[in-house]
Amino acid sequence: MNAFYFVIVMNKKIKQDKNGFVYSTDPNFQFQTENENISTLPPQQQKLRIWLDTKHRAGKVVTLITGFIGNSNDLEILAKQLKNFCGTGGNAKDNEIIIQGDHREKVLQWLLKNGYSNTKKAGS
Repeated sequence: MNAFYFVIVMNKKIKQDKNGFVYSTDPNFQFQTENENISTLPPQQQKLRIWLDTKHRAGKVVTLITGFIGNSNDLEILAKQLKNFCGTGGNAKDNEIIIQGDHREKVLQWLLKNGYSNTKKAGS
């Protein structure tokens, strides 16, 4: 009797694309990487929105800055500047900046002062 066993290994080193594809039966399948040569808009053209968010964060409050258009290096630099100004932790990914805690007013004032004139608080 022939038996086939499939083993699923959950390993963080498995290469995945943004859509979650891990395996394809197509022998010619290749992961398509996103183009990282996106030019960053100047600060006065960025349409940033500042949100207060608690979803999927175990009830913890975070300040969420969305709408950034540019490459990931510039996003990381902006996130680091905001984290240093607020004196707290955070993260930058998927064109969003997450600052731990409710720092909407501080973030808004810093962004307006540094040329991000099209920035607004959004939501509640």
